[in-house]
Amino acid sequence: MLKNWEIRALALLDKSLKPVPSELNELDWKSDISSKGDRLAQHLSAFSNTVGGGFLIYGVNNDGVITGLAKDQIDDIVQKIGNIARNNLAEPVSVDHCVETFDVKSVLIVYIPESTVKPVHLRGKTVYDSFRRSAGQTVKMSATEVKTLIANSQGQTFEEQIAYTDLSADGVLKALDYDAYFTMSGRRLPDDKSSMVSALENEELVALDINDSWSITNMGAILFAKNIDHFKSLSRKAVRVIVYKGINKIEAIKETVGKKGYASGFEGLIAYIMDQLPTNEAINHAIRQEHKMYPEVAIREFVANALIHQDFSIAGTSVMVEVYSDRMEITNPGVPLIDVNRFIDTAPRSRNEALASLLRRLKICEERGSGIDRALASIEAFQLPAPKFERAEDYTKVTMYAHRQLTKMDKEDRIRACYQHCCLLYVSNEIMTNQTVRRRFDIAESNYPMASRIISETIEANMVKPTDPGSNSRRHSTYIPYWA
Repeated sequence: MLKNWEIRALALLDKSLKPVPSELNELDWKSDISSKGDRLAQHLSAFSNTVGGGFLIYGVNNDGVITGLAKDQIDDIVQKIGNIARNNLAEPVSVDHCVETFDVKSVLIVYIPESTVKPVHLRGKTVYDSFRRSAGQTVKMSATEVKTLIANSQGQTFEEQIAYTDLSADGVLKALDYDAYFTMSGRRLPDDKSSMVSALENEELVALDINDSWSITNMGAILFAKNIDHFKSLSRKAVRVIVYKGINKIEAIKETVGKKGYASGFEGLIAYIMDQLPTNEAINHAIRQEHKMYPEVAIREFVANALIHQDFSIAGTSVMVEVYSDRMEITNPGVPLIDVNRFIDTAPRSRNEALASLLRRLKICEERGSGIDRALASIEAFQLPAPKFERAEDYTKVTMYAHRQLTKMDKEDRIRACYQHCCLLYVSNEIMTNQTVRRRFDIAESNYPMASRIISETIEANMVKPTDPGSNSRRHSTYIPYWA
């Protein structure tokens, strides 16, 4: 019976030979064994560093033509590969092999399994002499790729992984906005470069390498990059702000991609977003005043949450802020770790706790749980519809809505607002009543049955419940969230 790897190897070989012969990342053809042991060691390193491992196929030339091997050739190849796998790599690699017949010709398949400890590099050299497969070829890894592979192998968090390596102290200070770090943390700027970099090291924004050069961690780059485009692995994580002409995506007025790190660029990002918002006109004491459509405190909190709680492992996507004429959407990659209905009362859980902790200390986000409360309180003060929190397959979205009269709100809008109002009161040691609901929706006292109807809709949706289920007076009843 064939082993699983043999079945996989045969399928890959068949795929590589037709319809148009081409080598694959998981497979390399060889007509015979090379006398260059170092090159063969590189192949073994590359396949050991490849997810699922890979195969050397002997008896197939560079054109994908099966040439076959004699038994003495097979024996010689097996012996030489075994020696190289044991002696030419820093960590010995265990290989396996089998012989198959194609077009009545013998082909040797050598299986190099994926190593559990990566990267596998050449013996007698540094870890940077590690190899990988790319477009069917064996190539040397870049320093950044080596660092990332080590991090993944050791289970390092995103923040601990390396974004840029082999820098001098001057190189670190040119790449990171160190002045913003010291200003935001309320610390005096040190007099010399060595002390500056040491302070960044204490925050785990940079790390000292074994060769006395410096590396910038992902956390250092994503928070304090002067230009995030200089960090190739993170450039797609820059924040995008898109402004649309109407209520859909048909016509974008402008699209801007942030360049600075999240921390050093946060105030500028919020100011830019506020500048893009429509305004509402109000008259106060006979003076006409313009106000931005959404409260800044809510935007700050929702944007900060999106930055902190995103899933950095999802490639090719970033935090996005989209401004429409009737709403504003803030989307981040990754699903939330808690129920979206419990954002108000539950302390947030973050995939990126080190990043979240530093941003709290830098006063960019609130202490646990309090920020959402402040955001919702400001939205209520602006008499805006309740924001919508959505959990999708691979992203989280918060939508804030422009002002709408109660008569323009649908049932879902009313229930969401009533529930969030009830939660906000509960976490403040207050209780929702008909009176508080009238105040939330700007309903006249004489129209208290409208408030009662909204409360009834929210009860039927199982989002709130009476504090005293036995009470017969709706007008004087009190209510608490379903989870209370």
